[in-house]
Amino acid sequence: MAILVELCLLFPYRSEEMKMIEILIIEDDKRIADIHRRFIEKIQGFQVIGAAHNGAEAKDWIQVLKPQLILLDVFLPDMKGTDLLPFIKSESPESDIIFITAASETAIVKKAFRAGVSDYMLKPLTFDRFQKSLLAYQSKSMSLEKSDSLNEQSIEQLWNKNHEAYMEQVITPKGIDPSTMIKIKEKLAISSTGITAEEMGIACGMSRSTARRYLEHLTADQKARAELLYGTIGRPERRYFFTP
Repeated sequence: MAILVELCLLFPYRSEEMKMIEILIIEDDKRIADIHRRFIEKIQGFQVIGAAHNGAEAKDWIQVLKPQLILLDVFLPDMKGTDLLPFIKSESPESDIIFITAASETAIVKKAFRAGVSDYMLKPLTFDRFQKSLLAYQSKSMSLEKSDSLNEQSIEQLWNKNHEAYMEQVITPKGIDPSTMIKIKEKLAISSTGITAEEMGIACGMSRSTARRYLEHLTADQKARAELLYGTIGRPERRYFFTP
């Protein structure tokens, strides 16, 4: 009962209209748990509702909170994270799991895979990798909630997180069309001597300014690089090169 009172004080009632994805962090290193918390605070639509630093604490949090998403480490002081999988399935079957761990042993990865975990990320972890994982999970969750049935493309996307168009839709900003971005990237990849915004616009049937916007987005995302090349006549031209 004490833990229930404490939880009510820490996490007051939240309206269902917020549709926040509530996350429980299970990580023995408090510094790493804090890093994950700060990562989550930068991503819209997610909220940390607890952090457990050993298996016993984790069981208490799971039973009381029944979180939508659990970020689970493998190496805990009193048990392995994989040992929690049957407990989670029994006590909070609606909880989804993402492993964040340094464990790369085949036996452990198999257990996670067979348990149907949403993702498996290896430490050390960059914010970019972390964000992509959570945004992909968020998009899949929304797909499952928005209708009683799904079309074939939506079902394929649930099981194919590397589908390029799907991931571009998840992470690209407003004003960047995912299908157009794929076309730009394909053209850039085969342009061994680089390409200008004007040349890209002609090749893809768009204005020079539109092509430049996409190319600059790729450059900012480090998926392309830009160089000023000086010709014999006229102004220097900004050419873009594909970054593998």
